[in-house]
Amino acid sequence: MKRRPAIIGVGRTKFGEHYERGPETLVEEAWLKASHSAGIERKDLDAGYFSDYFLQITNKIGIEEGFLSELSELHVPMEKMRSFSSALLNACNAVQSGRYNLVLVGGVEKMTDRWDKIRDDLMLLEDPWSYYAGCTPEANHELLLRGYVKKYGISGEYLEKFNIALAQISVKNHRHAVENEYAQFQREVSVDKVLEERFKARKPLGLYDFAPISDGATALILASPETAKMYTDTPVHIIGSSSATDYVTFPSREDRTGFVASTIAIKSALKMADIKVSDIQIVELYDQSTLLEMISLEDLGFSKRGKAWLDIYDSCKEYQGSYEIDGKKLFVNKNGGLKADGNPLGATGGAQIFEVVKQLGGEAGSRQVEVDGDPPKFGCVLEFEGFGTKAYVHILGRD
Repeated sequence: MKRRPAIIGVGRTKFGEHYERGPETLVEEAWLKASHSAGIERKDLDAGYFSDYFLQITNKIGIEEGFLSELSELHVPMEKMRSFSSALLNACNAVQSGRYNLVLVGGVEKMTDRWDKIRDDLMLLEDPWSYYAGCTPEANHELLLRGYVKKYGISGEYLEKFNIALAQISVKNHRHAVENEYAQFQREVSVDKVLEERFKARKPLGLYDFAPISDGATALILASPETAKMYTDTPVHIIGSSSATDYVTFPSREDRTGFVASTIAIKSALKMADIKVSDIQIVELYDQSTLLEMISLEDLGFSKRGKAWLDIYDSCKEYQGSYEIDGKKLFVNKNGGLKADGNPLGATGGAQIFEVVKQLGGEAGSRQVEVDGDPPKFGCVLEFEGFGTKAYVHILGRD
């Protein structure tokens, strides 16, 4: 990957229920924080890339690019995507091509005000055929879980450990979020509480297994490597970026025990970055459910197929802040993940990037992790659009 883009500033809002705030105030807070941390002014920007899923529905904003132009009082090129990772991937391509030197990437969502109005739309994002069959947005997660258990023959005492391992993911992420000032839920939960909610729902996954509905905004400043040197001595470079796509209809996929799009995307990103998956020390996974964090460990190659739940179960017996996989520490979702940090769809990927940038720069405060006494050198972010329909992988590295 030549001419590697650099992130020189990041910003975000607290995620949660922001009934009293419009999307413009959320976006403004995030991008002003990013600009301030980068030491730039808005007149320095060459372009903007923006992401949201539902602003047209929730806030009747028809052309989001014009919304961002009006907010920033800029007339530079603006482009709109669904996910933050998509916006970032396109911004990276533009910077690599030499088209732009300094770009704003931002994302926002206002979902809690109209949750009852957009639940159908969430299902359509995941799988239109399941929607027409009367399924909920959570249905495919249960289908994936049942398929996984059947394929790997998990039963008896192993099934009990498997269920506890999924609960431990929720417990872990809530524990991490306690140290995250921006998180929607800054409180711990117990394994018993997670299991209790499953029992109440009479389902294998319950309330504490799923990410919440959230409002919030995130932003970053992306620069060419030459421009980055003008603003910082410690840039975090995007050394690998890739995406892959799978069928929108989950039951039609050849493999229903994982996401092939994730596997394809990570292989491409690793090749671009010229590193091995074992070199990655911190990762932000798209834990829309506890099951997806577990599955993603296998899809990305950190755990062996059918064994991620065992890695999690063993690591969480006496949890020390990381998973122990094949004798190596892997720090996962240190911001609390979608489960506890929140999941405002268009801004979610930005929060994942925010965490990895802070960790690699040694600026994560009480959440900071160390590898042999230093901040991590390589980090990875995985974000989905739909139920594994599109997977985006970004690999970040510090100088």
